[in-house]
Amino acid sequence: MIKPIQKDVFFLRKKAVPMTASDIAVADDLRDTLLAHAHECVGMAANMIGVSKSLIGFFHEGAYMEMLNPRIVSKALPYETEEGCLSLTGTRKATRYNLVTVRYCTRAFEEKQQVFTGFTAQIIQHELDHLNGIII
Repeated sequence: MIKPIQKDVFFLRKKAVPMTASDIAVADDLRDTLLAHAHECVGMAANMIGVSKSLIGFFHEGAYMEMLNPRIVSKALPYETEEGCLSLTGTRKATRYNLVTVRYCTRAFEEKQQVFTGFTAQIIQHELDHLNGIII
């Protein structure tokens, strides 16, 4: 189900709690909402649809990808950039890393680890900031 975009900064500052098997419907809602906003958005965190769960969805190599309970385990090659956000007006400066290794769970709660580079790495870092209550 497509959900409204959360714009309440006080809510967005809350740190997300881990996803559990009973939260899978949130993953469907996040996917539906991101797909509905694909013309203006490349990634979303669950708190952007009003749910404080550790879940992100984004486009990777032209396909939708989701990560439950993601965390960056290593990062390299920092750079400065400026980012916008569907939940916030304007743009903000951010330090990002061109290379990140992320450990996460699939929808079946199978743990995976994957390396991402470039713009996909930047999207993941932006969405993980959301999960940590960091306003970018």
